[in-house]
Amino acid sequence: MKKGMLLNRELNEVIASMGHLDYLIVCDAGFPIPNDVKRIDLALKKDVPDLETVLALIADDFVAEKIFVAEEVETNNAPLYQKVQRIFPGVEIGTMEHQTILSEMARKAKAIVRTGAFDPWGNIILQSGVNVPQWFDKPGIVVPDYYKDKM
Repeated sequence: MKKGMLLNRELNEVIASMGHLDYLIVCDAGFPIPNDVKRIDLALKKDVPDLETVLALIADDFVAEKIFVAEEVETNNAPLYQKVQRIFPGVEIGTMEHQTILSEMARKAKAIVRTGAFDPWGNIILQSGVNVPQWFDKPGIVVPDYYKDKM
């Protein structure tokens, strides 16, 4: 049996297949998922599961190098922004136009995880990173300046 708390087979497979700088989107119930992008649909009913639950489970198995949210989130959905900060401490959070997330970034995602969240601007882009201490642990390897704070 698997040790971790994340049990969904499809989500585990996607996380295991992620490479450096790949995108995984965790979205609300209303996100327009393109037909040609892998969809992992977890939605059961309003707010089940919610974004916080799904993001927290993913965070246990996923190295996020950067996170992107819609420009409106910090001001118009501060509780969601604070949850993302708490779940992914120390990870840079960038913003982009909501329409860019819905269109261009949706097509670039390796997969999109649909939650049951009814959360305005509740579409979170996780950019895959590397576990810096594990990648730079061999003698003689020089850690680049941009990763030194992650050692």
